[in-house]
Amino acid sequence: MKWYKNIYIIILIMFGVWMVFFDTNSLLSHNEVNQERNKLEDEKTYYRKEIVKDKKAIKKLTNEDGLETFAREKYYMKKENEDIYIIEYADSLKTKNNE
Repeated sequence: MKWYKNIYIIILIMFGVWMVFFDTNSLLSHNEVNQERNKLEDEKTYYRKEIVKDKKAIKKLTNEDGLETFAREKYYMKKENEDIYIIEYADSLKTKNNE
């Protein structure tokens, strides 16, 4: 008896093909879900690192010295009777050549 004449083997092969490609829980859909899960895990680790970095920044800004440093560096604020000089180097300026 040949294997391709056996009805059970044919049904088993058709069932296997159905489960791998066409079923709603097929291996292809599992692969897509696993890729999406891995991508979300990567995003989760990225955002956790960002949260830690932001908590450190917030902790710096809670004391007065850190807040003053942030205001001076970011917003160029100054105290009374104080002059601020911003020094820009030629390689940091935007010109038509390096835009």
